[in-house]
Amino acid sequence: MVSAKSRVARNSLTASLLQALLVFVAVRAAILLVLFAISNLKNRSAYSVLVRWDSQWYSRIADHGYGHIVVASDGRQLSDYAFFPLFPAIERLLHFFTRLSAVNSGLVISAVASIIAAAGIYRTVELTFGERVAFITTMLWALVPVGIVQSMAYSESLFTALAAWALFHILKKNWIPAAILAVGAGLTRPIGIAVVAAVVICAIYKKERPYLAIAIAPMGLVGYLGLVGYQQKSLFGYFDVATGWKNGFDGGLNFLQWLWKLLTSDSLLAGLSILVGLGFLILLLRSSIKDRQPLALLIYSSSILLMSLTTASYFGSKPRYLLPAFGLLIPLAVRIAKLQPRVLLLIFSLFFIASASYGALWLLGAGPP
Repeated sequence: MVSAKSRVARNSLTASLLQALLVFVAVRAAILLVLFAISNLKNRSAYSVLVRWDSQWYSRIADHGYGHIVVASDGRQLSDYAFFPLFPAIERLLHFFTRLSAVNSGLVISAVASIIAAAGIYRTVELTFGERVAFITTMLWALVPVGIVQSMAYSESLFTALAAWALFHILKKNWIPAAILAVGAGLTRPIGIAVVAAVVICAIYKKERPYLAIAIAPMGLVGYLGLVGYQQKSLFGYFDVATGWKNGFDGGLNFLQWLWKLLTSDSLLAGLSILVGLGFLILLLRSSIKDRQPLALLIYSSSILLMSLTTASYFGSKPRYLLPAFGLLIPLAVRIAKLQPRVLLLIFSLFFIASASYGALWLLGAGPP
C-alpha cells in the first residue's frame, strides 16, 4: 500500500505540475496574441505564417503520401522524403477522425504536443533538480525567442514531447517505454538520433543491460532511413535527398564560411552576435557538465547542439533546430532559481517581450524559420 507520506508527496507534485502547465499555456497564448496583433498592424495574416513553409510539405504528405518533388530555380531537386513520417501520419489520422484539414490538424498536434512536452520537461528536470528548477526550466522553454515554432504546424513540439518523456523514462530506468518513445522520435526528425543515442548509451552503461530496449530504440530512425534508401535505390538515399535541400552533413564548414563572410562584411554586428550566441551555448553545455546533469540529458543536448552546428542547412533555421535541447536551459534555471520572486518575474517579463517580438518579426520576415 502507498503510505500517507507518499500520497501527499505525489499530490504535491501533481499540483505543482498542473500549475506549471497552466502558466505555460497562458504564456504561449499571450505570445500568440502578440503575433496576431503585430500581423494585423502589418496587414498580414498570422494564420498564414503559422502554416507556411514546412507545414505545407507535411500536409501534402498527409493528403497524398510521399513522392512529390519540386525543382528549385538552381536545378536542385527538393524531395518530400526529407520530411520524416510521424507528424504527417498523425495529421492524416486526426483528419480522418475530425475532418479537419491536414494543415489545421498540424496546428492542433503542435499545440497539444507542446503541452505534453512541457509536462515531460518538468518531470524530467524535477527528478534531478527539484520542483523549482523544473518550473523555471519549463517557463524558459516557453519563452525562448524561437518558441513560436511550438505553435506552428511543424514537428518540433511533437519531437520534444517524445524526447522529454523518453529521457524521463531513462532516468526512471523504464527501458522499454524509453525505447518505444525513441522509435517515435526517430520517425519524427533526423535529430531523433540524439534520443536513440541517449537510450542506447545509457542502457549499455547500466549493469542490467536491457538488450531488448537497445534493439528497439533505433528501429524508427533506421527504418525510415532504410525506406528512403530503398526508394532512392541507394544505401545513402536519405543523405542524397538532404543534400538536395542543402541539409547534408559537412562538419560545419558552410556555417563557418557563412559566419566568416558576416564578420568580414557590412554584417559585422550580426556575425559578432552569432559568435556571442555560440559562446553562450558552449557555456551552457559546460555548465550542464559542471552541474552533473544525468548522462542521458548530456548525451541528448550535446548531440542536438553538435548536429545543429555541423549540418549545411539553411542558416536561418538553425535556432529552431536547437529548440528541443531543453537540457541547455537547466544551468540557467539552476542559477536564477536562487533569486527573489520579484526578480524572477522581471526576468520572465523581459524574456516574454523578447520572445513575443522576435517570434512575430521572425515569422513575418522574408525567409522560413
